[in-house]
Amino acid sequence: MTAVTADVVVRAGAIHAFDGSDRRARSLAIRGTEILAMGDRPDDLDELIGARTRVVHDPELVLLPAFHDTHMHQMWTAVDAHGVALGHTRCIADVVGAVAVRARETPPGEWIVSSASWHETTLAENRMPTAQEIDAATREHPVVLRRGGHNLVANSMALARAGIDRDTPNPERGTIVRGSDGSPTGWLIEPLAMKPVLDLLPPFSFEDRVDALGKLCRELNAHGIAAVRDAGSDPGAPQVFQALHDRGGLTTRSRMMIMLTLTGDTEAKIAEIESWPVHTGFGDDMLRIDALKLLLDGGVEAAAMDEPYANDPDFRGHLLIEPDEIEQLVTVGLDRGWKVGAHAFGDFTTRTLVDVYERVLRTRPDLPPGTLVIEHAGLAGPDVRRRAIELGIGISVQYPVLYRLAANAVRYWGPERADRIFPIREWIEEGAVVGGGSDAFVADWDVLAGVRGMVTRETAVAGVQGARSAIDRRTAFELYTNRAAEFVGEGDRRGSLVPGQLADIVAFREDPLTCELDALTELDVALTLVGGRAVHDPGGAFA
Repeated sequence: MTAVTADVVVRAGAIHAFDGSDRRARSLAIRGTEILAMGDRPDDLDELIGARTRVVHDPELVLLPAFHDTHMHQMWTAVDAHGVALGHTRCIADVVGAVAVRARETPPGEWIVSSASWHETTLAENRMPTAQEIDAATREHPVVLRRGGHNLVANSMALARAGIDRDTPNPERGTIVRGSDGSPTGWLIEPLAMKPVLDLLPPFSFEDRVDALGKLCRELNAHGIAAVRDAGSDPGAPQVFQALHDRGGLTTRSRMMIMLTLTGDTEAKIAEIESWPVHTGFGDDMLRIDALKLLLDGGVEAAAMDEPYANDPDFRGHLLIEPDEIEQLVTVGLDRGWKVGAHAFGDFTTRTLVDVYERVLRTRPDLPPGTLVIEHAGLAGPDVRRRAIELGIGISVQYPVLYRLAANAVRYWGPERADRIFPIREWIEEGAVVGGGSDAFVADWDVLAGVRGMVTRETAVAGVQGARSAIDRRTAFELYTNRAAEFVGEGDRRGSLVPGQLADIVAFREDPLTCELDALTELDVALTLVGGRAVHDPGGAFA
C-alpha cells in the first residue's frame, strides 16, 4: 500500500485552528486543496513528507484561517477604485482640488465620478460640498461625488443633464436637498433621488470590469481575505466573475447576491427577478450565487425609524418597500431557490423585516436556518433580537460602517440611538448566527481594522460608541473566519484549520491574537493560501 504524503508541510510558530477551541498547533499538512493533518509540535507530521513534499519551516509564521468578508460589494468596490479618490481630503478645498486634477486629464463633456469611500464628517466644514463649490473645479464636465451607496453630490452640469432643478419634486422615498431659495444644493439622498443622475453615467465595459475585479482580488488576498459575500450587485456581474474565474484570476471565493432595483410596481419587480438567468447553487467552491438582495431603507441619513430624527422632528426616514411587497418578493425569491438578504438599518425597518420573515416562515417551516438574512440590523432591540434568533435568521454586521458614519448617526439620530448601533456582543451572547463584514465600498475592508474596531468601538471622529457591545479579539476574528463560514452555510467545508477543510490560510510574522492592540493594523500579511494555492506570497515560500 502506498503511504499518503503531503504536498506541503508547514512548521510554524503557532497555528490557530479556530475550531471552537483555543488549540494552538505547530505543524500543518496540505494535500490537494485541503488540510490533511495538524500537529501540536513542529515535527509531528514529518511522516507525511515525501520526495515531492514542499516543507515550509518558519518558526516566525503564525497561521489563521483566511478571512471572509460576509458583506462587501465586491464588484462595485472594484469599479469604485477608478473614481477620484477623496478618502485623503480634509476640507472642501481638497475635494475641489482632487476633482480639478481629474478634470485636467478628462476631455470636456465627459463625466467625472469620485470613489464612494469618503465622508463629509472628516472635512473641516463637516458638511457636504455644494454643486457651486464643485463647479469651481470645472465647468466643462458633469461631476458626481458618490458617498457610500445612499448619497451623492452633483455639480451644476450634472444636475442640468439629469433635469433636476428647483421645480423637481422629491421622489416619494428620497430627498433632493435644497438651499434657502429652494434650489437644489446638489446633494441627493437615497437611490430614487440619485437615479436620474446615476442613469446617465457611462457604464464600464465588460473587459474593464473583469480587469478591475482581478485587481481587487489581488488586493484582498494581500490583506488575508480569501472569501467574499458580494452583498448586492447587478445581474450582469456573474458573467464578469465567471470570465475572471475562467481565466484563472478569481482568487477569492465569491458568493454573489443579486440586487433588485427599486423602480416599478410589485409586478415589475417580480418580472425583474424572473428575468435573471441565474439561481442559487450556480457555480463551484470558488464562485456561487448566494441570494436575492433587497434594499429596504437607507443609512443614517434616511433609515426608517420608530421615533423622529433628532435633527428633524418631522422626519422618520424612508421604508423603501412596503411590508406586503417585501413578503411577495421574499416568497418569489424562495420559490426560485434563492436565499434572501435584506438591507435593514433603522429600528422600524429591522422590526418590519422580522415581522415579514416570521410570516414567510409560518408557511415554510422547513427552511434551513440562515436562508433569510438581515443585512446590517443597525438598530435592533432585545425583543427584535430574540425573535430573529428564534426564527433562525442570519445577521450580517459591519463595524466599519459605524466607524465611518458615527458622527452623522449622532447628528441625525441623537447620541442615545447612535450608541446602540450594531449590538454585536448582544447578538452573539444571545445565540445569533453572525457574520462580520465591511460594507465596502461604503467603508474600509481591512479586516484587522475591523477587528480592532469591534474590540474598542472607536469611530473616526465621534469617539467610542456602544462600549457595552464591544467583543474580545478572538471573537472578532471568529466573525471573519469560522463564524463567517457558518453564517453562509459552509462551516463544514472551511473557516477552520482542521483536517478535511479547505486550505484557506493567512499567515503573519507576529501573532494578531496577542500583539499590542494598537499594533494590529500595522501587521503585514506574510502569506495567503486559497485551497492550498498561494495567492499572496511576497516572501516566496511557495515559489
